[in-house]
Amino acid sequence: MNRIKWIFGTLFLISLLTLAACGSDNEESTEEDTEQSEESMEEENNEENEESSDEEGMDHSDMNHSGSGEVPDDLEEAEEPTFEEGDQATITASHMEGMEGAEATIVGAYDTTAYVISYDPTNGGDRVENHKWIIHEEIEEAGDEPFESGDEVTIEASHMEGMEGATGEIESAEETTAYMVDFTTTESEEEVTNHKWVTESELEETE
Repeated sequence: MNRIKWIFGTLFLISLLTLAACGSDNEESTEEDTEQSEESMEEENNEENEESSDEEGMDHSDMNHSGSGEVPDDLEEAEEPTFEEGDQATITASHMEGMEGAEATIVGAYDTTAYVISYDPTNGGDRVENHKWIIHEEIEEAGDEPFESGDEVTIEASHMEGMEGATGEIESAEETTAYMVDFTTTESEEEVTNHKWVTESELEETE
């Protein structure tokens, strides 16, 4: 009888130890799953931040929103632009506050290479990262061939304070039609005239 009790007691203890071990494994598995989930979410957030970094990295607080309408002498008008002078289009870019979603009137369309650049302003301001856009004809001593990513250039454009004469670095280049546009901002209803530049891919037909 005592032997039977001893056997049952031993089996009972083994069962308790097994259940405890399973519980511990489940807790560890849950913790690992939670950590993996958090890491996955963090990676997704980082990817989203990287995708939007081009727009968010731009500081256009010193941008001259309106321009004179003058263009470089060697800039050629587009022969068959998607949007012609006087056409209406919706801006999808967000270079400045109140631009995205605004209805634009096309002032001019030009076939060129548009560049994203980073530069140190001549007025001593903070470095400007990923500015959109300057065009090929707004770079000193620009030849027939477009510049490439990493090239160092001298900027002749004056879209922002401290831009003209600054040394910049080409971040990326895009052969496109560059448009000069008039529009009213969606935020403050500021009238912007002769704004330089928006590209072909940053305009949509107005419904």
